[in-house]
Amino acid sequence: MVRVAVAAIGLTLSLLTSLGAQPPQERASEGQLRTAAAEVPRLVEALELRPGMTVADVGAGYGAHTIVLSRWLGPTGRVFASEIGTPQLTALRAAVEREPLPNVTVIEGAPASTNLPAGCCDALFIRDVYHHLTEPADINRSLAAALKPGGRLAVIDFRPRPNSAVPDGVAADRLGHGVPVEIVEREVAAAGLTHVRTDAGWSEGGQPANLYLVLFRKP
Repeated sequence: MVRVAVAAIGLTLSLLTSLGAQPPQERASEGQLRTAAAEVPRLVEALELRPGMTVADVGAGYGAHTIVLSRWLGPTGRVFASEIGTPQLTALRAAVEREPLPNVTVIEGAPASTNLPAGCCDALFIRDVYHHLTEPADINRSLAAALKPGGRLAVIDFRPRPNSAVPDGVAADRLGHGVPVEIVEREVAAAGLTHVRTDAGWSEGGQPANLYLVLFRKP
């Protein structure tokens, strides 16, 4: 019976592949890990990181940036990986055990809160996530609360794509799939963080294309 079940699973995956469908993602892909490896040194510079610091990857997805950053920070550093998606949380927890990543703590977030501890982090980043926020004011307050004084936040996202739809539950002023950089600057500043600079050409051919980075600092 077990052999029959295994054979049936294999046949299903084969059929999905032949039809152009992909099995559900269970871990960070090689492409995502390559992108993270290319971006983390630039994040280190933007966020003024040093080994041993504590950083949060907010909206960590399947954990590519978390994995690369945890190794860079070393055994005395710490990474909080905050995520709300069930498959992503499962993948993050599996990565912590598989790699292993003893300096990573996975946190289940919520639409209105990162659920990060207050004052826990020297730096935070939120990549390719801001345009999906349905409660941005609450999330921004949560981000600000998680930062230590002088800590930095990097928001990495992209401008609205032409003729695209705003994601479900997201404010119409996003003007499509994406978010205008001016809105990010205004909304995050309203949570009490100081705008440091905007890098309009963050992606440099990465995915998604046309990413920008907006950097903030907590007074």
